[in-house]
Amino acid sequence: MKYISTRGQAPELTFEEAMLTGLARDGGLYVPAEIPQMSREEIAALSGLSYEETAFRVMKPFIGDCFTDAEFRGIISRAYAGFGHAARAPLKQLAPNHFLLELFHGPTLAFKDFAMQLIGQLFQMALERRNERVTIAGATSGDTGSAAMEAFRGLSNVDVFILYPHGRVSEVQRRQMTTPADKNVHALALDGDFDDCQARVKDMFNHFGFRDGVKLAGVNSINIARVLAQVVYYFSSAVSLGAPTREVSFTVPTGNFGDIFAGYIAKQMGLPIKDLVVATNQNDILHRCLVGKGYHKGDTVPSISPSMDIQVSSNFERALYFAYDKDASAVAQLMEELKAGGFEVSQGAMQSLSETYKSGRASEEETLATIKSELAASGELLCPHGAVGVKVAAEQRQADVPMITLATAHPAKFPAAVEQASGQYPDLPDRMADLYERDERVTQIANDLTIIEDHIRKNIAE
Repeated sequence: MKYISTRGQAPELTFEEAMLTGLARDGGLYVPAEIPQMSREEIAALSGLSYEETAFRVMKPFIGDCFTDAEFRGIISRAYAGFGHAARAPLKQLAPNHFLLELFHGPTLAFKDFAMQLIGQLFQMALERRNERVTIAGATSGDTGSAAMEAFRGLSNVDVFILYPHGRVSEVQRRQMTTPADKNVHALALDGDFDDCQARVKDMFNHFGFRDGVKLAGVNSINIARVLAQVVYYFSSAVSLGAPTREVSFTVPTGNFGDIFAGYIAKQMGLPIKDLVVATNQNDILHRCLVGKGYHKGDTVPSISPSMDIQVSSNFERALYFAYDKDASAVAQLMEELKAGGFEVSQGAMQSLSETYKSGRASEEETLATIKSELAASGELLCPHGAVGVKVAAEQRQADVPMITLATAHPAKFPAAVEQASGQYPDLPDRMADLYERDERVTQIANDLTIIEDHIRKNIAE
């Protein structure tokens, strides 16, 4: 299995090389050169299997011979051992043919744990084998950062530096990043918004002297291994509801487009997905694009669903690559236009996108109302991101097709908004009950590439 850049000017890499590289050297994102297929029989055979075994069967074709079967099974087992639910990603019914996929039973209470815990184990094994050490730089709108720090803290071959927008994440999200005591993980509160954080990380990757000097690696959803790990729960949930003999649809609260792009890969592999629905908050650049209004950046408006407060959705580049029939030069041109503020999507690519994705949005008021109404209707207490998904799903779903809405975070990660909407204060799980008592360790830092790079150089563990 080979991996190629969406911009066509970087070398083909193996899975392991693409994982350790993160962002391609031409600025593009790695995608599989070919998407492996699963037959109806192979999909049906997933029924009743553990999440770990499903992960092995779905992901192994993407891994190739980079890890032996025994190594990969061990990696998967270690990755999910700390999850708080035996099913790992359980389904809960909200209404007739509407189901919630709970992705918040991992160590940091967010869906990012599914990919990050796995990639942490993959990195450590690969680096030990190579006798190498790398520096991970990542940007987060709230959940990726804590998931990365939890996955990599204490590992001997990795230093981690996470940029998050100062004052624009929830208190729980912040404390999850600032309280790990391990010396190899660092929280950097950037003066700016998430797009600024993401831009500085991309700048570091494109500064090849710095990149090579600190052996920079990335674990944002720009990393293809992250996306591939998320493909698994599309299969596990769909099979639970009758796939492959039954079509299912998914609604995904969407910020950086990685989670829903994993759904696209699952569909291309053969999973019978009818609709992939993009759900956005008022920062609705993706929704506007998918209804034909082009992709044009605006101001990022802080919201009660901060993980979706994004104007530059990195993984949308991967979606565009396939919508433009793998025309890397066209994608590269669009990304140049994006630097100037935005671009229009061609008619042919727009048709391809509309055949693949549907979309909707929820305002702050609608999000709060959905938290309240869903608690009354089903007893389920949603986080604001899940509420955005449930609201849009209710508008888009068809009565005869099961709709699975992804619950991307535990409500306790956003207690103020949840309590405002529902009157109920969501408590943290017992294993995190002392979060507010832990000492914090954080550096507030200017939105300046030179300053950030100097800080990283000085704080890499000896």
